[in-house]
Amino acid sequence: MRVVDNKEKNRFETEINGHLAIIEYSVLPNVLSLNHTEVPKELAGQGVASEMTEKVLLQIELRGLKIIPACPYTKKYIEKHPEWKSILATES
Repeated sequence: MRVVDNKEKNRFETEINGHLAIIEYSVLPNVLSLNHTEVPKELAGQGVASEMTEKVLLQIELRGLKIIPACPYTKKYIEKHPEWKSILATES
């Protein structure tokens, strides 16, 4: 799976079989707020959201940024994969 950061639209994107899955974000100083994950119904149940979230979190970590998991899916993903808690932004 290739995940691209579409900075013009503030979202990560992956295209699978002509269908676009996205994770929308807001940009803050040194932090990305992950706001919404959307996978088309044609790709549901194939693990697309999980794989995409993993790749997005890795990209963010490699950039040295932190995240705010505003999206319920992302929040749940991090609860199931606590190794990603290290990139959570601290509440101020």
